[in-house]
Amino acid sequence: MFTSLFACLGVACPGLADYDPLVVRDADRVTTMDLTVCDEARKRDVPIRVFLPTVAGARPVVLFSHGLGGSREGSAYLARHWAARGYAVVFLQHLGSDESVWRNARPLDRLAAMRRAANAENFLLRTQDVAVVLDRLERWNAAREHALAGRLDLDRVGMSGHSFGAVTTQAVSGQVFAGKARYTDSRIRAALPMSPSSPQTVNPARAFGKVAIPWMLMTGTRDVAAIGDQDAASRLKVFPALPKGSKYELVLDGAEHSAFTDRGLPGDRQPRNPNHHRAILALSTAFWDAYLRDDPEARAWLDGFGPRTILERGDRWQRK
Repeated sequence: MFTSLFACLGVACPGLADYDPLVVRDADRVTTMDLTVCDEARKRDVPIRVFLPTVAGARPVVLFSHGLGGSREGSAYLARHWAARGYAVVFLQHLGSDESVWRNARPLDRLAAMRRAANAENFLLRTQDVAVVLDRLERWNAAREHALAGRLDLDRVGMSGHSFGAVTTQAVSGQVFAGKARYTDSRIRAALPMSPSSPQTVNPARAFGKVAIPWMLMTGTRDVAAIGDQDAASRLKVFPALPKGSKYELVLDGAEHSAFTDRGLPGDRQPRNPNHHRAILALSTAFWDAYLRDDPEARAWLDGFGPRTILERGDRWQRK
């Protein structure tokens, strides 16, 4: 609607040109492989699923951390689109806060089991998992005999995640804890937390005021989870606390916590809006293109009128 209006008025649409983050020319040319990173120091395995374009060459890498009770198999709609757009996408599975928490529990015990798993120990394990996986990807990329040899551009790494995965993403990409960015991994160039969390006992400005890399936050006006102390209002406290410079926020009108996943969650109260996934894919792809590929057209689309050609009237979009 917006594009056609500008065209009718004879006005150039800034940031549009021919760039389209939803175009996928090789959607059927994405391969997947399941691997396990064995961390001998922690006696811990980190299962991963890698989505890789079949076209040869080293690709920018996007890591994704699932929410509480999830797995490397969830939210595959994100991975397939990003991989089809030319990224090596690595979905991590965090044992102890993954689907194993609830899968073998009785239905009446599942929520309590999930609450127990949302703890500081699993948070720490998750942040360590990210560093361990990046270390191993570097080794595999340099090993001639490995299936990933030469396929990863590890100078261009993005990090994303949903819910507990957003907490993980925030921690490894610049959030400060007790005055220090103690979990930040300098290899990560851009981050995209979905359903972000703000601290309850610390001023958000202290937690997020020193984030040095591009961040894009995504949430919804009904983004409330059954577990945790976050609601739609608390999630909105993160963006104002971020410093200026390549920071973005998308708030999807009516979007519940499950909007960022590929299936509904217990407690959902309304039908899913199909345009939500379209918006998530478009804006996330433009973000990766702009900040992992340094694509000027993607940056112009993102900072210009492009997002408004995708979003619906009630959605909110801002940048600084």
